[in-house]
Amino acid sequence: MLQRYKNILVPVDGSHESELAFKKAVAVAKRNGKDTNLYLVHVVDTRAFQNISSFDTAMVEQVTETAKKTMDGYAEQAKAEGLVNVSYSVEYGAPKAVIAKDLPEEKNIDLIMIGATGLNAVERLLIGSVTEYVTRTADCDVLVVRTDLENNPALKKDKKDKK
Repeated sequence: MLQRYKNILVPVDGSHESELAFKKAVAVAKRNGKDTNLYLVHVVDTRAFQNISSFDTAMVEQVTETAKKTMDGYAEQAKAEGLVNVSYSVEYGAPKAVIAKDLPEEKNIDLIMIGATGLNAVERLLIGSVTEYVTRTADCDVLVVRTDLENNPALKKDKKDKK
């Protein structure tokens, strides 16, 4: 029996790893048929604004507008690949909770496809990896994307690009 996923969630943060997850999610959604829903999400981490003394709504609006433009591009790209049911949202809060619990429950997600990590080693140590948290706590299947569409490790591509 072939596993069919109907509701796929892909967190996108602009990192190379999230780009790979998006591309693979489009491929999985295409294989699973036209009834598959692809949900894209960008989570604005509101904790990043807590330490800014001159916090104002204009800053949040600017971040939101940039995120929406990026998400529009991803949605258009997925539709150009032949997907019909593509939607996105820009959420606010702690990315770990939104991706692992809130959205999967709200959207009846059965697969989360997430990039391996967008953080460096020091950031992971200090704040923890969203990917690690999602794989540990999500109630649905989680696929951690570490390779490109040809299954080449993401880091190899980075090294080739730098030469």
